[in-house]
Amino acid sequence: MTTPAYNQLTALQSRLHRLDHLGAIAGWDQAANMPPKGNEARAAALAELATLTHRLRTDAGLRDTLQAAEQEELTETQRANLREIRRDWRAANALPESLVVRRQMATSRCEHAWRSQRPANDWTGFLENFREVVAVGREEAQRLSDELGCGRYEALMDRYEPGMTTAEVDRVFGDLRQWLPGLIERVIERQSREPVLTPQGPFPVEQQRALCGSVMRLLDFDFEAGRLDVSTHPFCGGVPEDVRMTTRFREDEFLGSLMGTVHETGHGRYEQNRPRDLIEQPISLARSMAIHESQSLSFEMQLGSHPGFVGLLAPLVRDHLGDQPAFEAGNLARLLTRVKRGLIRVDADEVTYPAHVLLRYGIERALIEGEIEAEDIPALWDEQMQQLLQTDTRGNFRDGALQDVHWPEGLFGYFPCYTLGAMYAAQWFATMRRETPGLDSGIARGELAPVFNWLRERIWSQGSRWTTDELCRRASGQALDPGHFRRHLEARYLAS
Repeated sequence: MTTPAYNQLTALQSRLHRLDHLGAIAGWDQAANMPPKGNEARAAALAELATLTHRLRTDAGLRDTLQAAEQEELTETQRANLREIRRDWRAANALPESLVVRRQMATSRCEHAWRSQRPANDWTGFLENFREVVAVGREEAQRLSDELGCGRYEALMDRYEPGMTTAEVDRVFGDLRQWLPGLIERVIERQSREPVLTPQGPFPVEQQRALCGSVMRLLDFDFEAGRLDVSTHPFCGGVPEDVRMTTRFREDEFLGSLMGTVHETGHGRYEQNRPRDLIEQPISLARSMAIHESQSLSFEMQLGSHPGFVGLLAPLVRDHLGDQPAFEAGNLARLLTRVKRGLIRVDADEVTYPAHVLLRYGIERALIEGEIEAEDIPALWDEQMQQLLQTDTRGNFRDGALQDVHWPEGLFGYFPCYTLGAMYAAQWFATMRRETPGLDSGIARGELAPVFNWLRERIWSQGSRWTTDELCRRASGQALDPGHFRRHLEARYLAS
């Protein structure tokens, strides 16, 4: 069969993939390697690249090409790819080029300044750049809302979580808000009676880095197609052929960098195992950011804090950091599942973590909808931290609203994906246990292949072939059921 219009579209997608490749590596370098004085030039270069790719995505002739491709005789795979091409085209055409450039410049400036403003606790200085990021975010939200026929915040969320509605998030998060504070209280009370030894540092950075590398190898990360570096905020970027992961180190403790690396390795393995025969096409992309987070949390929480897996970690910790009583497997397991109310989201345990997401979701949704202004954030932050985690954050902007890179980078709509991802991860492992009754004992014996093979077959290799809901049903036999997450937390933290 001949498909000239479809072929024209896939050729364009291949070109965009290569340009996005360059942008991804330049963005990684900006976060991990670039000297401070390079920021303005890098921001301008990235804005130029964003302008070029935006022009390609919004070429006037694409409307007719898309319509012609719809009439061609396509395979099921090609039809799914065309669906994703059209989705990208609609979103790109909703935003004028001038707004794309404004966004790139505003977020580059804000993120770069944030790096020094956060340690200085400088909320007032941060606002100078952040107001423009908010203005751009609101304009994007309005234009995307008009195009997609949905609410403004929902339109931004659709970038990361296609098809997810604010009504569904409100339903799931509303239920979570009802039972989570009580669960936190019960777990903390229970753990207060359980002794735990604190590892004694210092832990030299080079030894921690070597430990992280050993654990990445245990998790089958392909170092021929990726690497680990350091950044202010840990992330996984790059491209499937060249995955760039970062973590951050502190010499007084090592579990933060270690488990942050395990988390990012989950992202990295997803990227490395996307369908290679279609790697330059949108159908090969990760289905959504909640599905992406389900992979990092499958690695960090479901597997990484599993007592059987901790038994595999313990000898690696001793090999790299020396032997001490705190490195005994049982004690490490207690450390990794210790629940404590804290200020920092990325350092939070899996029980308190959703509270941080509930807080951010409520604030950024109100901000984008115009119900609050940027100046209102600290007071709302203080109120919600007190409500959800009984923690006083007044005057502490560094460990409050300045702690995350998402808002300076204009990533409004992303935060819900973290807790949705935790819910998907719990559902994946519930399905694995149902299908493989010996899964847990196998993990303790170092048999990790059944986990990796299940994820590769059901999630990684599927890319964006299916909608998120259909992917979830095919992987687990049902739509997202948040009950799996609650049952997982209760079984791990409250069972006798």
